[in-house]
Amino acid sequence: MNGQFRLLVLLVASLLIFSGCQIFTPNSNNSAVTQITLWQGVNPPPNRDVLQKLVNKFNKTHPDIQVESLYVGQQDQQMPKILAAVVGNAPPDLLWYNPAIAGQLVELDALISLDEMLNKSPLKAEIDPTLFKSLEYKGKIWSVPFATNNVGVFYRPSLFKAAGITELPKTWDEFRQVAKKLTRDTNGDRKVDQYGMFLPLGKGEFTVFTWLPFMWAAGGELVTGTSQTASAVDLANNQGAISGLQFWRDLITDGSVMLSGPERGYETDALLSGKVAMQLTGPWTLGQFQATGVDFGVFPIPSSQRSATSIGGENLFLFKTTLERQKAAFKFAEYVLSEEFQTELALGTGYLPINIKARQNPKYLEFAQKQPAVKVFLDQAKFGHSRPIFPGYNRISESLGRAIESVMMGKNSPIEALKESQQRLDLIFK
Repeated sequence: MNGQFRLLVLLVASLLIFSGCQIFTPNSNNSAVTQITLWQGVNPPPNRDVLQKLVNKFNKTHPDIQVESLYVGQQDQQMPKILAAVVGNAPPDLLWYNPAIAGQLVELDALISLDEMLNKSPLKAEIDPTLFKSLEYKGKIWSVPFATNNVGVFYRPSLFKAAGITELPKTWDEFRQVAKKLTRDTNGDRKVDQYGMFLPLGKGEFTVFTWLPFMWAAGGELVTGTSQTASAVDLANNQGAISGLQFWRDLITDGSVMLSGPERGYETDALLSGKVAMQLTGPWTLGQFQATGVDFGVFPIPSSQRSATSIGGENLFLFKTTLERQKAAFKFAEYVLSEEFQTELALGTGYLPINIKARQNPKYLEFAQKQPAVKVFLDQAKFGHSRPIFPGYNRISESLGRAIESVMMGKNSPIEALKESQQRLDLIFK
């Protein structure tokens, strides 16, 4: 591992430990029971309740293993805790996180490879084969999928009807015009009280995740090569990135956008209350929308040169601990992969099942038939792009996030912002 990076990690760990960062460790009151911890950042909160019920079911049926599920914040907030725990030799047994962290954790020698255990498990054959790309790095499997999703546009049909909009937008130009029509003064006080579009403000991973489809739709790419030889595309000359940033900026310049609070773009309160008519989010919010009873629909992200979306979802990573705890952690991972778990998770949250049997489960088929949004996400997945999992991705994402935030705030043009990002990356990688 790079010496400077190791030093940075050690400094982060020291600062967090001395500032009172709590490192969670399993309770070992009963030596006959293997107790393991799961760190997760599941949102919205009702989805955490669904997960906890599933964890409770596992604990009840596995009296020799007890899993403690701990919410440790949004993914951007988790990184310092994860690094501190790894360097301090106190990692959790299981980590719920997006696949892009894999290369970094492998370089830190923090994970166990799962090839041998997974090859012996009958559940390997039930995993959606398209997801294996997000599990593998340098020829080995380092995680198992927890759930999958992609990004679409949630909208309020009643607000579309009130604005006289009868057709859903399919292109960027149509999307921009629809956003303008949906930006309205609905009470006659000469102030906008309903915006067409809600966009995430910030430079964190959620902002990058929801913006990337626009770069891909405009023909841009993020990296070249395979996971073995991946390198970043020159952002300063990435026409797709320039176009994607300009489109978001145009929506803001039109006055059609309500921006989220800093790093809060995943919340859906404004859409649910009718303050905005459209928002970029994914199937993980289906459970929340259904529970509120508001009218809603979903359509694919409009295209520019091509259709595109970001393939998301989280994987489970197993850390190096003790042999006993590693075996127990994999037993829970198998439970997560099972048709039972995946079906119940999908019904309760809206996440797309990673288990191919779960997708054909009668309960899930009935759910999908009643909820048209599910079909939108399943159909859109074929246009999906995954974020790379090599160790340098976090640096690329951070630099891209700064560029997005700068353009959204009107501080730089897309070309200027991406040029600055590329200069930062050149200093890091070259």
